[in-house]
Amino acid sequence: MPDQLEMLRRITDDPSLSSAQKARALSLAAENMLPYPALDAETAKALDARVICDMFEGHAPYKPRYVLPDYAVVLTKGSDWLELPVPQDLDEALNTLMIAYHHVPSVTGMPVYIGKLDDLLLPFCTGVSDDDIYRKIKLFWRYIDRVLPDAFLHANIGPTDNRVARTILRVDAELKQIAPNLTLLYDPATSGDALLSQATGNIVECSKPHVANHPLHAATFDARGYGIVSCYNALPIAGGASTLTRINLKEVALRARDTRHFFTEVLPHYADLAFRLMRARIDYLFNHSGFFDSFLVTEGWIERDRFTAMYGIFAMAEAVDVLQAKAGQTGRYGHDAAANALGHRISRALSDLVQAQPMENVWRGRAMLHAQAGLSTDTGLTPGVRIPYGTEPDPVAHVQALAPHHAYYPSGISEILTLDETIKANPLAVFQLCKGALASGFREFTANVASNDLVRVTGYMIRLSDVAKHNAQKGSRTNTTGLGAEAAAKTAILQHQPRVMGQEFVAGHRQ
Repeated sequence: MPDQLEMLRRITDDPSLSSAQKARALSLAAENMLPYPALDAETAKALDARVICDMFEGHAPYKPRYVLPDYAVVLTKGSDWLELPVPQDLDEALNTLMIAYHHVPSVTGMPVYIGKLDDLLLPFCTGVSDDDIYRKIKLFWRYIDRVLPDAFLHANIGPTDNRVARTILRVDAELKQIAPNLTLLYDPATSGDALLSQATGNIVECSKPHVANHPLHAATFDARGYGIVSCYNALPIAGGASTLTRINLKEVALRARDTRHFFTEVLPHYADLAFRLMRARIDYLFNHSGFFDSFLVTEGWIERDRFTAMYGIFAMAEAVDVLQAKAGQTGRYGHDAAANALGHRISRALSDLVQAQPMENVWRGRAMLHAQAGLSTDTGLTPGVRIPYGTEPDPVAHVQALAPHHAYYPSGISEILTLDETIKANPLAVFQLCKGALASGFREFTANVASNDLVRVTGYMIRLSDVAKHNAQKGSRTNTTGLGAEAAAKTAILQHQPRVMGQEFVAGHRQ
């Protein structure tokens, strides 16, 4: 107890935290004083060694990790619980959403999904001028960043080209905020080159938005649809993800005698332990927490049976290099055809393991494989299936090395292509690279421009100027600046190799 009290005191006395940030940290500390959901000894040992990981979600899963309400419900029916009438115009629709967001939980304590905003708002835009839409959305955008200052909070637009989507892109490029994160759901059959060109122009300006391969994602989900949330996670609308557990593939590889031993014994063993961990957390959420008795369910914002479980992996690059060394091979992940093929084989094996395991209280009865984007404490480990920071090849080779992985990760996978600032003189190159990557099978296209203040860390956004203030003990109003600062200090997130695109049109011609 003295150690716990000291931890609480450190939080309350931390000058770099705001009052709201202290309250959040204190609530997490209190939750983690509770007993962990019951685990068998073998699973607990693997968790303690962090071969498997619970993402530090907390000892009492009293809410899902990610919640994706169908906000169309509250916009068309209002809410008895919140005493909200059905909105009649754009002002009332925006006000309804602003209120609704405060009642949507997630692992961060804030919503991670604020809706497919163009679909939600277009019905209220009849008779509203473009100038008024711009003014109202700009105020709405500023509200989100100032009142819900968390870069895991995510908005979607597309796949149609419409004036709300275009206005959101215009506002996002002007304000350059860390919140909300933003994804364009891109469909070459319906989005059009003009909308994609505006989006890739935004990437040059502010490293946003993500561009999601809508046909690939839509084929994975059902007619109710999906949303991209948090970093780049694809999940069912009106549901979400109960939990995200992950496997450290490097640690698994270190425990294998050779590649055969890795595939036949060691990987299946730790994969099973990760399932045990996942089941324990889901059981607590569904059978003990009472979460699914909330108004979110009774009013139809979410449905109990639309929550999946995210089966995450990371450190693919390090695992491949460990197995290559054990086999006496010198080729390295991201640069050698045999090493890359080994990585693709691991992804296929993981997909088979996940599909072979039935799960209770999980959408469609199976977990969804996820290339997890890392934690700020992952020293010496590369997120998901990415190529280690600072060793990235040219953008086209980068895409070619990683594209085959994307078929295996339906709940989210993304790379970060870091481009030299000279790209600002030729934004068409980003447009071509994006189209080429999506045509090659990428589920998500994401890029940073090296000279921008607003940069993507693993999926969420930080401003480098905010990190500098945080490091000078001046604090930050945004919840994710501290995570970004820690990641910069402990991992290599700021050591991406900026690439000059000397053959900008190669990717586009390979469609």
